[in-house]
Amino acid sequence: MTSFTSLGITEPILQALADYGYEVPTVIQEKAIPAGLAGRDVLGSAQTGTGKTCAFGVPILQRLAQARGKKGIRALILTPTRELAIQIDDNLHAYGKNLPLTETVIFGGVGQAPQVERLKRGVDILTATPGRLLDLQGQGLLDLGRVEIFVLDEADRMLDMGFIHDVRRVLKLLPAKKQTLFFSATMPPEVMELVNALLRDPVKVAV
Repeated sequence: MTSFTSLGITEPILQALADYGYEVPTVIQEKAIPAGLAGRDVLGSAQTGTGKTCAFGVPILQRLAQARGKKGIRALILTPTRELAIQIDDNLHAYGKNLPLTETVIFGGVGQAPQVERLKRGVDILTATPGRLLDLQGQGLLDLGRVEIFVLDEADRMLDMGFIHDVRRVLKLLPAKKQTLFFSATMPPEVMELVNALLRDPVKVAV
């Protein structure tokens, strides 16, 4: 039986996961966490509910906490819906509660002022929906030039919802050199095109 301890996770995160009630890693966590911690790109074929937020959240938190110093948005998680964005941000907050990292979430359909205020205070990890991200970036309110880790979550839903063009625009704003964790329940041709353009020698995890 694999435990979270055997995956190479540091004590502050292990403690937070235990407090959150996590006991045994799911298949995707068991395979994706060590690859993510090692700095590898990950291609995960997984539905919602398989524990993928933890699978990408833990490597982000641990890698950023181990290499402090740089200011600005160092990890970006792009997700199709506001509900998912909020849920991911809540989870990251729980997993990272013992770490000196800040995270926030931005999405459309609400006023931007409180979101902009939080961005101005400085944030390490940003979870966002594509439209609001591009909107704020277009106003010069956020800079994605320092992103070290990029997560594209639910890529196939992005496609279904007509966001794939926005996703491509976001990719152009990110540094060429970064770690990418890519998740999609299905892999239609347009999603595979993104995979091939984005990922370098990824560790593949299918659930």
